[in-house]
Amino acid sequence: MRTSSIRRTCAALAAATSLALAVTACGGTTKSDVKKESGSAAPAGEADPSAPTKKGLTVGFLPKQVNNPYFTTADKGGQKAVEALGSTFKEVGPTSATDTSGQVSYVNTLTQQQVDAIAVSAQDPGALCTALKQAMKNGVKIVTYDSDTKPGCRNVFVSQAGAEDLGRTQIQLLAEQIGHKGEIAILSAAQTATNQNLWIDYMKDELKDPKYKDVKLVKVAYGNDDAQQSFQQTQGLLQEYPKLAGIVSPTTVGIKAAAQYLSGSKYRGKVKLSGLGTPNDLRSYVKNGTVEAFELWDPAKLGELAGHASVALASGQITGKEGQTFEAGELGTYTIGKDGVVDLGKPTVFDKDNIDDFDF
Repeated sequence: MRTSSIRRTCAALAAATSLALAVTACGGTTKSDVKKESGSAAPAGEADPSAPTKKGLTVGFLPKQVNNPYFTTADKGGQKAVEALGSTFKEVGPTSATDTSGQVSYVNTLTQQQVDAIAVSAQDPGALCTALKQAMKNGVKIVTYDSDTKPGCRNVFVSQAGAEDLGRTQIQLLAEQIGHKGEIAILSAAQTATNQNLWIDYMKDELKDPKYKDVKLVKVAYGNDDAQQSFQQTQGLLQEYPKLAGIVSPTTVGIKAAAQYLSGSKYRGKVKLSGLGTPNDLRSYVKNGTVEAFELWDPAKLGELAGHASVALASGQITGKEGQTFEAGELGTYTIGKDGVVDLGKPTVFDKDNIDDFDF
């Protein structure tokens, strides 16, 4: 949560996350006196915001999966921050994104190696807790990034973006592309997806603003995060609403499938498409004019913020208590929210001018 912005907690974005966005990724509290092992946030000790930044620390990054482009990008951001602050960065992790026992083993190994902090993207919200709590008892500071654990198992969770930002900005982006006029539809994942529904609620609320008086939401369709179903739903929307001006899809599977359909149809460039996607999925569609602009968070910045939070914790500048602030280099000043959650900020917009700068 940037000091300059109003953020809401990213609860759905965090826990449901792994962020049902299909980028392989996407889910604080405090440390200090981690004597209680409850499911709630661990109790916060005293922080000294004016304490000097310690140098010579060792910060271990434990992604869900190594050699995954998304996490490679994120962890390079972490390395940038940690090394710029005068400490040592190391990355370890399983080669499978479902090897939870492997993640546990890496936590135990890092603890035995007496690292100062561990930044982990959890494959499971509860499975790592015993190992992480033991690490905390041994004085290791714990940051989760991208995918959270239960609050009592870490000090701080660095979340991708606030749900309100993700919902509202998707409508803002699409509305600009259609000139704030015309019929639009939403292509979502499952009808029961908590995070998708939260974003859609914010989309609908955004549309109540008078500036969208000429924009009409005609339907919310569900592709169940299945490529074929999402492709068919896109086709169905255009058959049912031949005057459709735009589609917003808050899921990487959905937006890619919609782009595939539009790209090979007479609607390419005429029906605008935006939402949440990855540069690697949508690069060709941006370049051929199917997609003008879309958004997601920047994983490099996510990792960078996790690196800064790790060093701030290990330096005693923060403990994970709500309201504490810390500096994150060129990213700016961040404030810790409820349950130790720190939101990265507004999502990054990708278009033809910057899409080749990203690889995930």
